[in-house]
Amino acid sequence: MQAATTVPPWRLTRTLATSIGLAAVAVVWFSIGMFHRIPSEPGWFTLFIAVPLAAVTSWRAGRRGRTFWRYMSVGLVLVGLGAASAANDYFRDTEVSQPISVFTSVVYVSGLIAMLLGLMRIRGSRRTRIEWTRFGLDIATVIVTVVTFSWHVFYPRWHSWLGDSTTAAVSFIVVLAAGFICAFAFVKVAFTGTGPIDRRALHILALTGAVGAGGGALAPLLATHSYLNSAWVILPATCMLTCLAADRQTRATRAGRPLPRPVPRRLSFMPYAAVLATGILLMSGARSKSTDLEMIAAGSVTVTVLVAARQLVALRDNSRLLDDLDARQRELAYQADHDALTGLANRTVLVRAITAALAGEPSSLSVALIDLDDFKAINDDLGHAVGDALLIAVSERIAAAVPAGGVVARLGGDEYAMLLPGDAAATLAEVTAQLRRPVHAGGYELVVEASIGLAPAQCGDTAQELLRRADVAMYEAKGQGKGRQVGYDPVMDQRTADLARLAADLRIALDTDQLYLHYQPIVSMPGGELFGVEALVRWTHPERGPVGPAVFIPAAERTGLIVPLGAWILEEACEQAVRWCDELGEGAPRTVTVNVSARQLREAGFAADVDAVLRRTGLAPHVLTVEVTETAVFDGGTALEELRAIAALGVKIALDDFGTGHSSLGLLRTCPADILKVDKSFVDDIVTGGHEAVVAAALIRICDGMNLRAVAEGVETADQAAELYRLGYRYAQGYYYARPMPPEAIATYRPAAAKQRSAA
Repeated sequence: MQAATTVPPWRLTRTLATSIGLAAVAVVWFSIGMFHRIPSEPGWFTLFIAVPLAAVTSWRAGRRGRTFWRYMSVGLVLVGLGAASAANDYFRDTEVSQPISVFTSVVYVSGLIAMLLGLMRIRGSRRTRIEWTRFGLDIATVIVTVVTFSWHVFYPRWHSWLGDSTTAAVSFIVVLAAGFICAFAFVKVAFTGTGPIDRRALHILALTGAVGAGGGALAPLLATHSYLNSAWVILPATCMLTCLAADRQTRATRAGRPLPRPVPRRLSFMPYAAVLATGILLMSGARSKSTDLEMIAAGSVTVTVLVAARQLVALRDNSRLLDDLDARQRELAYQADHDALTGLANRTVLVRAITAALAGEPSSLSVALIDLDDFKAINDDLGHAVGDALLIAVSERIAAAVPAGGVVARLGGDEYAMLLPGDAAATLAEVTAQLRRPVHAGGYELVVEASIGLAPAQCGDTAQELLRRADVAMYEAKGQGKGRQVGYDPVMDQRTADLARLAADLRIALDTDQLYLHYQPIVSMPGGELFGVEALVRWTHPERGPVGPAVFIPAAERTGLIVPLGAWILEEACEQAVRWCDELGEGAPRTVTVNVSARQLREAGFAADVDAVLRRTGLAPHVLTVEVTETAVFDGGTALEELRAIAALGVKIALDDFGTGHSSLGLLRTCPADILKVDKSFVDDIVTGGHEAVVAAALIRICDGMNLRAVAEGVETADQAAELYRLGYRYAQGYYYARPMPPEAIATYRPAAAKQRSAA
């Protein structure tokens, strides 16, 4: 951030020096005229130079977007035209001291209005409707006060000063009132807010307005000096002050003046001073039995009424502010206790309610946690707007199912919690029924599954302990599959602790090379020749010994470690495939299959990661096969898009466990599959016939018709191999041919033993 620079000290420019000189000449010439009759031409000539000079200086100060100064310049030009008209009035009628025509007053007032418009365009001077009302009442108070005092002080001199012309009197009062309004406006803005205008410059302009209005008010004192005109000294003086202010603004702009600090709202004493002044004037007039007592009384009463009206407006404004403050406090209190998206209670309110309920009869209470299954996929694939709409709809359904006395809270994301009095099983049954109805969200009909964990309260429980147990039960439900409901059991704590330790050890294993890959051959039938391999991760724990994939893969899925684990497997398998190609040549596996989890596919950019690994290792894309389950791509969205991008690289796609899903055939139309791996469940009993044999036969016909390679998994006997070959299968994988083996064993793999078994 650039440091704020200060405005340099006053520097007497040529323009400023000329303006000061003109003002000094005008004061000296006017002072001489108070004692000796002098010619009028020099007086008018001085101001005809001073006004254009101030107008040009103001216009220059208006550069860099400070429009106010341009308005000031226009106002000064109009004031100069008014002075020229006043000079014309003077030379046409020298019988009175200061004749003023309607045209002259209109031009003068137009110049003052232009300055007021400039003030209104200052950012800091923009106000609310109530503030404008107070401002208008203040202006009215100024006008009435000025008129009252002018009438009382100068009325006896008006006849000799303005003659019998009522028009001249009215014109003078209008110009005088406008001058005081302008002066008051400058003072008001200077002490409340200036936006980009230099505050000192605006203070000088406030002094300028005061000098102009005050000097004009003293004009009737010149009734005995008909050859003098107050404009000779007032305009050069105000123009000099304007030049000072404009010069200050110009130097502040060049120096990079920092933005003005906010000005605290100050109490305005002007209305009360006006009431006091007119009151004193009224008392003085009554004591001296002034002939214009009625006029003074009318002015005093009017000022009092205006100030009272202003006070009422201020009281109304204060009342509105208090109401707004109260409403804001209620809103903040509501926000502190409720979820912003759904309007449900938040964790703070839930904990407070559980604590209060436990103080009564805890045996009749339960806490349930609900987590929506696959919500992240919906959020990623359909967008956050649809996800938010789904969360709102689910919140309404859960809240509708909870009986009186219960509390529903959203804990964040797609997780909800409920405090349930009485029969929790019946309530959860109703919640489950409500959630299974299709949900309309963002133009989509969505089917929601939820994992629910239930924890009944016991004596001595705390709110945090109940929530923890419900959380443990909920994760147990998620581990058992979608749409499950599980009650808490103390045994779960041990499993959760074991899972946490296992996940921590797995993280260490990734960093310390405890993991390694074995490869199971995929063979050609019937001879059993090596066609490809499938990479399978293994882990030997330094203390536990071998840990099976069925144990640590679910832990990796639950904790998110499956993403870095899968990345390591992919890199390691590709590097090994390149080594085989270099070492074995034509004898190397023609394809290396790597399993990819649904979690990996839902990571946007996974296809780019695969491409980066292929480039880094130098492996030809057609050698790599990415194997996914049906459920990983069934919902479409990001997972399917990433799979299509991987296929576009030239990588083969295999669908694992094909035939076990609930929409396998439909998936073949959308998924860019090259290989179908027929699940072991269809192979186990294929020799005995029945449904499995029918499905296996149907699948090979589908693969032949769609030009897909079929690989039978889990082949363990010669009879299974023979029957699969009879049905048309030409690729297989299973213990009958080979178990998973270290990478160096692939070089020595021979199909001779498999051939002998087949022959037997």
